[in-house]
Amino acid sequence: MLTERSVSKAAIRLGMHQPAVSASLKRLRDFAGDPLLVRSGSGMVPTETALRMLEPSASILRAAEMLFSDARGFEPATARNTFRLAASDYLDPLFLPQLVAQIKSHAPMAEIEIHALSGASDYRALLAQGDIDVVIGNWPQPPDDLHLGRLFGDEVVCLVSKKHPAVRRGWDQTSWLEAEHIAPGATHPGAKGVIDDHLSGLGLQRHIVARCPHFGLIPGMVASTLLVLTTGRQYCERFVDTLPVKILPCPVEFPRMMYYQLWHARTHTSASNKWLRERIKSVAAELRKE
Repeated sequence: MLTERSVSKAAIRLGMHQPAVSASLKRLRDFAGDPLLVRSGSGMVPTETALRMLEPSASILRAAEMLFSDARGFEPATARNTFRLAASDYLDPLFLPQLVAQIKSHAPMAEIEIHALSGASDYRALLAQGDIDVVIGNWPQPPDDLHLGRLFGDEVVCLVSKKHPAVRRGWDQTSWLEAEHIAPGATHPGAKGVIDDHLSGLGLQRHIVARCPHFGLIPGMVASTLLVLTTGRQYCERFVDTLPVKILPCPVEFPRMMYYQLWHARTHTSASNKWLRERIKSVAAELRKE
């Protein structure tokens, strides 16, 4: 009722008769000592007390959903779970679209929330609090306080415009470090990224002149400039047929980029969470075959 702001709409979503929902609202008002929903023009708006109830109520419902859905066993075809993922868009650009398609194919009534990883996001806390179910990304050293599933490894390469001088001349370590680089934003507080972490360990530093938090936009920027993007080959290969860009080997030797899914102990045995993790693993395996 608080999200729909309408007794009749809430009744439709709940599959209940409107008088029953109205009676429930009356009981809630008695418990809360507050009207919760009040008239505003032709509609209704929640009171301050009602707004404060939203997030605690959502947390209780999420916990109950996990408790009872797992007790019954997880049936994708009838599940109404909300799957919450936090993912880096450093992944193959086809990964999330194919994952969403697979989830909806098997669990058509489920809902999906995809959260971005950023320098301000504490994914450990989000997993512990149940605000997200799984984090997908790449880390030089994945945290050892979370459960981990390896998805795939990838070779580090460079993506440049076909007009970049290095396409004709090639480059060595010095010229690569001095080139103008574009780098993504951080995926969690204090993160430098796998490329710059490795360079720092070698006592090296590249010349970063541009940063962009939207990784999916970077190839387009590379295509029209002399900027250099250094990342996984699988990601870069998705753009060579659609943009005037070329993949070049990197003159600095990097370990393979490793992509993982991470989850908290609180959801480790959850049937619905296990099913979600299997879908993630399946999509990653399919993309590696292409």
